[in-house]
Amino acid sequence: MIKKTIFFVLLIALGVILYLNPNFKTISAGVAILLFGMIMLEEGFRVFTKGPLKNILKRATNKLYKSISAGALVTALIQSSSLVSVITISFISAGLISLAGGIGLIFGANIGTTATAWLVAGFGLHIKISALAMPMLIFGIVFSLQKNQNLKGIGNVLAGLGFFFLGIHYMKEGFEIFRAYIDLSEYAVPGFLGVLIYTGLGIIMTTILQSSSASLALILTALAAGQIEYENALALAIGTNVGTTITAVLGSLGTNIAGRRLAIAHLIFNLVTGIVAISLIFPLARLVNNIADLFNIMSTNYTLKLAIFHTIFNVIGVVIMIPFIKALERFLLKTIKDKKSKDIHEPKYLIPTTLEFSGTAITALLNESKYLYKNSIFEIVAHAMNIHREDIKGGEKPKLIVKKSNKDFKTDIDSLYYTKVKSIYGEIIKYASTAQSTLDLTNGQNNAISQIKIANRKMVEIIKYARELNKNIGVALNDDNPHLRKEYNFYRKQLIRVLRTIHLFRTEAEYEIYARKLKQLKMKAKANLKQGNSSIDELIRKNLITVDMTSSLFNDYTNVNDMIEKLIEVAELLYGKIDSLLENGE
Repeated sequence: MIKKTIFFVLLIALGVILYLNPNFKTISAGVAILLFGMIMLEEGFRVFTKGPLKNILKRATNKLYKSISAGALVTALIQSSSLVSVITISFISAGLISLAGGIGLIFGANIGTTATAWLVAGFGLHIKISALAMPMLIFGIVFSLQKNQNLKGIGNVLAGLGFFFLGIHYMKEGFEIFRAYIDLSEYAVPGFLGVLIYTGLGIIMTTILQSSSASLALILTALAAGQIEYENALALAIGTNVGTTITAVLGSLGTNIAGRRLAIAHLIFNLVTGIVAISLIFPLARLVNNIADLFNIMSTNYTLKLAIFHTIFNVIGVVIMIPFIKALERFLLKTIKDKKSKDIHEPKYLIPTTLEFSGTAITALLNESKYLYKNSIFEIVAHAMNIHREDIKGGEKPKLIVKKSNKDFKTDIDSLYYTKVKSIYGEIIKYASTAQSTLDLTNGQNNAISQIKIANRKMVEIIKYARELNKNIGVALNDDNPHLRKEYNFYRKQLIRVLRTIHLFRTEAEYEIYARKLKQLKMKAKANLKQGNSSIDELIRKNLITVDMTSSLFNDYTNVNDMIEKLIEVAELLYGKIDSLLENGE
């Protein structure tokens, strides 16, 4: 509600300004065209996020220097720190990268945004840029109308650059016209007071424009037109850095916890950088002058000197913050938590940000399914046998576990299903279907999602078997017939061995050893289904069990072997094939 109110107030204010001072419209049009160009640039590069761009950012987070470098290079290339932020939030939410790796990318993105200043100062203000913009727009629009997604992406990038340069042209022209009526440089404020005032103005301007790059382009064109003093422009540049984080924090209010943590990390970084830059603004300005002299840059080329200043204080900010990244990560994890702890029936990974990209969507589905399997399904099957989960995970022999577990837990399998499985199962299937219908997936990615859906369907089937088994185990534990108890204890021992092997398969380093054991157990279960149970036949011949007991034992013999087969198949789907598929890229 607050954001909407501010938005409408700003619209009214803009309308009043344009009405009272029509000369301002050329500058405003330039800003609007430039912002539209940046939106098109972001949309164009978004097409390539599932390929090289995604892989670069994902693989560059194992080392801090890599994540900072990747964040800087990618942001400089695509001219969009917001797209880098979206990808980073998606990766953190899906568990693909750590928060520290994401913070490194964001720090690098801050350095990458300085490329805008170099582009405008070194290129955009010194040639007839509208002549370059027009061919880009023509070819960009032609390509963007094509059906091929890659061509469409290239078209949006070209058109975005065309609008970006055209916007600079109109801003430049606007300030030239504006100067004939009013000279804003007359309102320059010298000294440290001017630094504080213009830093505040930079923050306000960036909060309104929602883009530090657009704000910086506006500052540079105003500086080139002589509408603002160089000293005040330096302070405005500092303000744009702080202002962009306020925009990020406001935007993060509706996102998930990963987005909020990253926005606060960005805010802390830019506040620290801004405070350092304000404190050292005059020594840094002298350093810029020395660098300009060293590279034979004219002393009056203030736009290029501003680009140097902007780069220096952002690099200094990163250097200052590097030693504190781990501490910052711990602080964010400790202080920014979900408002309420989620129960098992609520999704933990299936959030809108992970649906931005195919890789994060599959990883989120996989992690959600694994969480459901290792917690709810494991618990339900264990309790259906009247066995504690910790006993299964431990090293005690199944025979001893069964011997001491002779009490009926009176487990309500239906209640566990409705409270811990049904809802999340529905969310997983809904999310998977959405991903398959909205994302541009490769055949491998589409198959991966289908396998996850199959794994979840098998989990539901396992619960159905567990429900029937639980009833009959409860009867057997309370029955005086030792033969009936012996058969059901045999079923329990079989399931304990399978669940323990699956637990080790998930958690231990000797992956291949337990994978082979699971295959053997699955083959044995399949063989059992074909051969039948000779021990039950013998009990029938000797008249040691009743007709009702015979029916229950035969049904549960099938149920147990079916359950074993499906438990192993789910483990293989979630922890074997799909992980390998994701590691291979597509």
